[in-house]
Amino acid sequence: MVGEGDTFAWERGLHAQGYAWVAGLDEVGRGPLAGPVVAACVVLPRDCPYHLYKDSKRLTPAARERLAKEIREIACWGLGLVSEAEIDRINILQASLLAMREALSGLTPSPDFLLVDGKFPVPVSTPQRPLVRGESQSASIAAASIVAKVARDCLMREYHHQYPQYGFDRHQGYPTAVHRRALAEFGPCPIHRRSFAGVREFFVAP
Repeated sequence: MVGEGDTFAWERGLHAQGYAWVAGLDEVGRGPLAGPVVAACVVLPRDCPYHLYKDSKRLTPAARERLAKEIREIACWGLGLVSEAEIDRINILQASLLAMREALSGLTPSPDFLLVDGKFPVPVSTPQRPLVRGESQSASIAAASIVAKVARDCLMREYHHQYPQYGFDRHQGYPTAVHRRALAEFGPCPIHRRSFAGVREFFVAP
């Protein structure tokens, strides 16, 4: 089904099998010490410039912003967000899958096939195919990664205004040296993930 270098081959093959609404699903924010995990679900039109859509981590911030705007204008898309408190309650894997399910629930009409980044299927009845490193195999997954990344970065910039001492606008909550130094100096804030190593130590009684 998949042609080497053709990142719309999965979608094209599924269209040929009769699936009209093929969606890509991806999440961002599994690794940070703070903030939510955000997922996006994107159904690209068949005549889209799919070759432009790449893994969001391979794009500059300016390119991500531009492409996210274009994708939101031409595609059917939805977002899902699971808070840091819910991540602590159910774990980051389950929170990531929940965010994907929420992103999917926002689409009308509902997709009839899902291409999902990673090893684990989304807990819904829709036919689907998990793809490891899916952003490099499927333009729909890559587009979802772009939309999700831009949405989460925007949210973390908003959190920066509430908690400027941590530098969330610079590292988006990831465990950088700057972030760890801020944690050591100020301790965790309300959006830190208490269950994560690097944060939970602050809540363990001596």
